[in-house]
Amino acid sequence: MIVITAPTGDIGTQVTEQILTSGKPFRVIARDPSRLPTQIKECGDIVEGSHRDRETLERAFDGATRLFWLVPSDPAATDAEAAYVGFSEAAAQLLPSSGITHVVSISALGRGWPDDAGHASASIRMDDMLKATGVNYAALACASLMSNVLRQADSIRETGTFCYPANADLKLRHVAPEDVAQVSVRLLLDGSWSGVHEVPMIGPEELTFIRMARILSGVVGHAVNYVEISMAEMKEAMLQSGASEGMALAMIEMLKAKNAGLDQTAVRTAEDIANSPTNFRTWAEKRFA
Repeated sequence: MIVITAPTGDIGTQVTEQILTSGKPFRVIARDPSRLPTQIKECGDIVEGSHRDRETLERAFDGATRLFWLVPSDPAATDAEAAYVGFSEAAAQLLPSSGITHVVSISALGRGWPDDAGHASASIRMDDMLKATGVNYAALACASLMSNVLRQADSIRETGTFCYPANADLKLRHVAPEDVAQVSVRLLLDGSWSGVHEVPMIGPEELTFIRMARILSGVVGHAVNYVEISMAEMKEAMLQSGASEGMALAMIEMLKAKNAGLDQTAVRTAEDIANSPTNFRTWAEKRFA
């Protein structure tokens, strides 16, 4: 039995669909089961609740051997430590006595980064807590997700602009959620691996925001321009949208680290490209067209 968390999110939805197609028995934890596709509800086991809650996890872990762990976004959390480590404490307490042998987690790049990198550092501390339970553990350490651009889809279509707090010519790494889901599923279905692994998910290229704007222009059929904003403007926008002070600060610390090279700490290998082959143009044509 494979347990899937966050099954209605971008990555979680794709993981659930692929596990369904595989024919393997699965169980999803969903706070709102009504959001699940009919086929998932008909073919899978459904546990209603949050996977931060011990009682929910006890029901979900019963008879399970593998776990897909993804902490959902919670802008209103006190801070990143609460959002990742605090959220995962119940799982860390239950895993040693459960039948779960393999855990695949969605995490971030940045292990060994000398300064606090907000969300990225907190997700790595979460990994350390969960892998200490003794399970076989694979952390998919992701660069920025391409789907972050979708949050500005309305602005891209209506005003032809998208923004970010970085220089227009800064090269950054981006990974497609589809690639992250595919590697997650492969690891969940293959029980032959053992130990603790950190799998860099960094995509096949490094892009400037100028280049991303040109690609988006061709995909949506009109000019798209990149607008650089300040970190202060980014923080204020998050606060206005309902984020807590702590979570807004954590996001700013992560973005500062990314601008300083956090995602470039992983040396890209042929295996990394094989794990995340989707380039930005291919992803954008699928999501924006």
